[in-house]
Amino acid sequence: MKYLIIGLGNYGEVLAQELTALGHEVIGVDSHELQAERMKDRLATTYVLDATDEMALSVLPLNNVDIVVVAIGENFGASVRVVSLLKKRKVKHIYARAVDDVHKAVLDAFSIDRILTPEKDAAIALVQLLELGTEVEHFVVDDNKSVFKFSVPGKLVGYKMNELGIEKEFNIRVISLIRGKQISNALGITRTEKVADEAYPEDYELGASDGLLCYGAYSDFINFWKSVR
Repeated sequence: MKYLIIGLGNYGEVLAQELTALGHEVIGVDSHELQAERMKDRLATTYVLDATDEMALSVLPLNNVDIVVVAIGENFGASVRVVSLLKKRKVKHIYARAVDDVHKAVLDAFSIDRILTPEKDAAIALVQLLELGTEVEHFVVDDNKSVFKFSVPGKLVGYKMNELGIEKEFNIRVISLIRGKQISNALGITRTEKVADEAYPEDYELGASDGLLCYGAYSDFINFWKSVR
């Protein structure tokens, strides 16, 4: 895919580099020559221009990229003006960074594809890491529900699937059992292979190498996780 990133500060720079590393074509834009110069050998193309200037913005290949990302954060006015100009030029897919709730509310009014809140997301991710530890992989589905993937805690080893009672007690639904199978290669080296099994037998007994994939509210999962840790 082709991305055009406006604003090559700390956030925009990391975003551009990571997308490039994944094989995407990235065009970078910044009003500061030093920022653009620093990135010119790492990106497909860089432009030094003030994106708040409508005439300057017109030289960018806005309609020849898949997504335009407005990575400007600290300059509230510049961020909002650039998004406004992009909407005026009928850019199809716009992502924009918001640094606080007021900024987000204003960007919401433009009905863009996605509002990015990296600072808030990073803080939430840290809290979840501290609360859940590294044993749980957490995927947000919407504002209320998430999917949780985790290795079976020691307290649950030996329980049969129909004895867990997770859905009844914690309102957490088990989507799939992840079986841990010990396999050996030709050299006799043993490793654990994880296999998802949605059609597991009700009387399957959980082992230490197994895992579970569950779905439910974050608060409900926290209550469950605290009870088994």
